[in-house]
Amino acid sequence: MDPDTILLYVALVFGFYMAWNIGANDVGNSMGTSVGSRALTLRQAVVLAAIANFAGAVLVGGKVTDTVRKGITDPMIYVDNPETLLYGMLAALLAAGFWLQIATSFGWPVSTTHSIIGAVVGFGVVAGGVDSIDWVKVASIASSWVISPLLSGIVAFIAFSLIRKLILNAKDIMLATKRIVPIIFGLVVLVMSLVLLFKGLKHLNLDMTLEESVLISGLLGFGAWAVSGLFLHGVDFNRYKRKFVLNQQRAVDDNLMVSQSLRKSLVYKDKNLGYASGSIHNRLDVLYEEMEQIADDIEDNAYTEAKNQGREDYHFVERIFGYLQVLSAVFVAFAHGANDVANAIGPLAAVVSIIQTKQVLMQVGVPFWLLLLGGVGIAIGIGTLGWKVMETIGKKITEITPSRGFAAEFSAATVIAIASKMGIPISTTHTLVGAVIGVGMARGISSINLNVVRNIVVSWFVTVPAGAIFAIIFYYILKAIFGT
Repeated sequence: MDPDTILLYVALVFGFYMAWNIGANDVGNSMGTSVGSRALTLRQAVVLAAIANFAGAVLVGGKVTDTVRKGITDPMIYVDNPETLLYGMLAALLAAGFWLQIATSFGWPVSTTHSIIGAVVGFGVVAGGVDSIDWVKVASIASSWVISPLLSGIVAFIAFSLIRKLILNAKDIMLATKRIVPIIFGLVVLVMSLVLLFKGLKHLNLDMTLEESVLISGLLGFGAWAVSGLFLHGVDFNRYKRKFVLNQQRAVDDNLMVSQSLRKSLVYKDKNLGYASGSIHNRLDVLYEEMEQIADDIEDNAYTEAKNQGREDYHFVERIFGYLQVLSAVFVAFAHGANDVANAIGPLAAVVSIIQTKQVLMQVGVPFWLLLLGGVGIAIGIGTLGWKVMETIGKKITEITPSRGFAAEFSAATVIAIASKMGIPISTTHTLVGAVIGVGMARGISSINLNVVRNIVVSWFVTVPAGAIFAIIFYYILKAIFGT
């Protein structure tokens, strides 16, 4: 097997490895809050995220990509020595994927874009020198560590505060729902359409002006407002209330019946223990203690269910926000697959181009089969390790309900859409985490797990230097193995 073929296979493995880790880490951005609020089960979230990310990557992923991601270093520096760029891109893919795998194992949501940028900086410094790096661009990207979470946190704080004031704390929740939720639904469709146009579909070169994009999204949002308004107007809320109360009462009765059965068994505890001795006595004693604990837990659950009776209005509204949350999550997942697949396929396409042409090009075409490879890698990453980061975002930062999760996702999507069009450097990961923190802040700082937040922020600052260090190490290893 000739060296070029070997390098091609190595590149495909590294590209797939990077895509796999993108899926494993970034799935939390779109589905984490949906799982935390129980709008989706973990399995449902994994399946939806895999399908949406794969569709985004394959259908509208970049057909043309920059040779070096984000223009961090000038590829023309390597025009007389394309092998150097080839080894550098391979090292960058392996380094970024390796760091993402480490972060995912700890459940840290980090930026996949920053991971590959850090890796490109690393090999660029050792291969082209310090002056070969566009440090101004690196600094602007680093600024997103502050800009992204701050903007989304503020928007999410305001969004959830408004939802709580206008709907959840309204005197007539059902009437407020009929009036406000259709407006929210229209805004969701409008914002998500802009996210797709500005971020998810940017590779299609639609050449829409800002006015055209806003007009199309506005019309879609208006249609969503009208349809949802008509639907809610026709909903029989009283019928829903009766059904909810009946189900709650059944749950209370079932729990109390099970608890009473356990209590009857415990009546014979002392008598049975008197007949036993030694290890059997000890085991029975432990068993009866566990039965008592289970009976107590079931009674507590019955008490909670009884308290929920009379809150059917609140429950109905939360269910509606659960549906909105799932809708926004699918949109974000699709846009993520379309946009971030380039973090794996961009460097891989550059490597394939160099192997085939022996030249360094500023931009290279991306064959469909490479997009397919990236889409499959992302989907497998979601299915195998995606739950770790999903759990951090959805459960460990703050308690998430459907209304809170929706406020976080909608706010993050709004900031992403605006920043993408204005050219403000922003990270999807940092934006979503900031939004979740903002929702928590609306309930008071005590509702936020500051230890988890601290670990996440530290991982953000470590991402670029970690990618750079690993890239330098892997660059020299690959050069030693394949270099002449």
